[in-house]
Amino acid sequence: MARFPQSVYGQGEEPDARFSLANERTFLAWIRTSLALIAGGVALEAFDLPLPATLRVIVSSLLLIAAACLPLVAWAHWKASEKAMRTRQPLPFNRALPLLVGLLTVVAIALLIGGWVA
Repeated sequence: MARFPQSVYGQGEEPDARFSLANERTFLAWIRTSLALIAGGVALEAFDLPLPATLRVIVSSLLLIAAACLPLVAWAHWKASEKAMRTRQPLPFNRALPLLVGLLTVVAIALLIGGWVA
């Protein structure tokens, strides 16, 4: 029986299990981050916070959109990292990191300013 995805496991040699398991733990950390973003987006709308309604909707939507995209990004990065380990190539840089940092910075600043204005 072939392992899934064949596009990853069909290449190169089997890496040390510790590295594959570390790659899986990183994938799961991204999934936990996605769940935290969902919780934050829902919490902004569920609780009656002293913020302008428009700001709450925009920030909540941004968090939920990021949460929906993050598992796809995590899967792509897991695949690229596993393939790199199997073919003895350098590990790829995760391009989602600067985007996530930027998004969270914008969200935090918007909530701080919105809290002062309200």
